[in-house]
Amino acid sequence: MTDQNPTQSFPENYFQRADGSDDRLFYTQPRLLVHIDDHAIAAIGSFFQEHLPQNAIILDLMSSWRSHLPDGFLTEKVVGLGMNDVEMRENPQLDEWVVHDLNSDPHLPFETGSFDTVVVTVSIQYMTRPVEVFSEVRRILKNDGAFYVIYSNRMFPTKAVAIWHNLNDNERAQLIASYFVKSEGWSQPTARDVSPKLNIKTDPVFIVSANKLRSPSEPSE
Repeated sequence: MTDQNPTQSFPENYFQRADGSDDRLFYTQPRLLVHIDDHAIAAIGSFFQEHLPQNAIILDLMSSWRSHLPDGFLTEKVVGLGMNDVEMRENPQLDEWVVHDLNSDPHLPFETGSFDTVVVTVSIQYMTRPVEVFSEVRRILKNDGAFYVIYSNRMFPTKAVAIWHNLNDNERAQLIASYFVKSEGWSQPTARDVSPKLNIKTDPVFIVSANKLRSPSEPSE
């Protein structure tokens, strides 16, 4: 992208929020609670078991006190990046973590090509500078590394961006796919509905993902 702020390619009001105050104030108080039901959590764990590489270095973006990796899942290292130190300190699956406000500074404080996989789980609706963040995720991924964006229909409504409120579940997948396209250097995004298939009402689960493409100017790893 040639824009100084690629998110400006969207209408400005897309990323406005009812509560535009400093996010650090909102996340000062730890929230040690889950944001989706147990069935949805199990669906995410099953997806991770099938699709995430084992013995890999994983970044849990916009992390909290749970990363939803399945029990016994083998990793080399799991790093969390989130807004509350207490929440991440309580996360048994994180090996290390950093407190960082992506909406204030979308630059990720990691070396280029340092992660095998990046996930963001039920938090994409709070991202106000998504194209810049997606570009940074691409930078820190190894070649062909995958970025998985998991979402449901739960949210803190005052902190979710305006465009998220105005879309249905399928349209939200298209919005996330556009973040990949506008940040460039990704494979064709793939959207999946992995919602629990039960005879009871549960929270839905959707996943949009793409893999980092190596540009001709980048050396092989």
